[in-house]
Amino acid sequence: MKSTRFAVKNYLDTVKFARSPNTVRTYRNAMNAFLDSLRNENVNIDADVRKLHEDAIIPFITSLKHYSPATEQLYITAVAGFFEYLAAERLSDINLPRMRLIIKRRSRKPGKRLPQFPRNDIEKCIEYAIYLANNTNTDNKYRLINLRDSAFLLTLADTGLRVHEACNLRRGDIDWNEGKAIIVGKGNTEGVIRFSSRALKALKAYLNARASLDGASGKPLGSLPLFSRHDKGASNKVKPITTTTGRKIVKQRVREALGEGAVASITPHSFRHYFVTTVLRGSGGNLKLAQELARHKNITVTQRYAHLSNDELDKGYYEIFDEK
Repeated sequence: MKSTRFAVKNYLDTVKFARSPNTVRTYRNAMNAFLDSLRNENVNIDADVRKLHEDAIIPFITSLKHYSPATEQLYITAVAGFFEYLAAERLSDINLPRMRLIIKRRSRKPGKRLPQFPRNDIEKCIEYAIYLANNTNTDNKYRLINLRDSAFLLTLADTGLRVHEACNLRRGDIDWNEGKAIIVGKGNTEGVIRFSSRALKALKAYLNARASLDGASGKPLGSLPLFSRHDKGASNKVKPITTTTGRKIVKQRVREALGEGAVASITPHSFRHYFVTTVLRGSGGNLKLAQELARHKNITVTQRYAHLSNDELDKGYYEIFDEK
């Protein structure tokens, strides 16, 4: 006999082999929420999983109403996958068509929103990143941190990398002659990343300043992280920054460049939005080019960026209708 709790554990184990760590984390949160909904309905999660049927998804969907529609859809997808797993492994007699009908009738659909971000503020952050690299009025420790953060922000802005992808880069991932890197990104897909001249310049300046640390590590240079920790905990060891650290870098530098009020409006992903819209602007709205450079599987995702900002609309309107 396999319990529902045990089946959930096995299901999440299978997810680990096919999904990214971020997706696995989301699925785990979803399944924990599902188990909580079963407990609230006085369902024994340690009982035989064969007693579990598709109707159990109804109270779960109801319990998600305080989440955003997008999060609701992610969680429902995870739990629907669990029921499909039960059916495929013949662990329970699940009526999959009925389950899908329940989901269709009871779940909300996430609204389609245009990606919004303060473009001018991001450009000010980029200017500040360049200033950091040129600021020599600091001691060696803070000079190294400034160079790293400058290179990190310019890399996010000019490559379209997601924050975890940037944090996971190794020195050996980059072909310095070509200015490119091959990475494994979202959905375990391989992609080519291109670096701008200013991003490469910032990276080289940072790595040159870090040369003594890297040389003393005793490891091949290509295996070392591109962006390293420089806090007390790292000591003199070359350790990669985490996604959390990457987010903190953005938060700190946004605060310094724009003030506390701007911190909530700019995240690492804002730089990805900036990248895609910059490609669209510079290419005359070439969606295919933007899709390939951003590594979007579906071009409809890229199309969400193909819009004009309110400022641009205002400017276009007044240029047409206002008398000179």
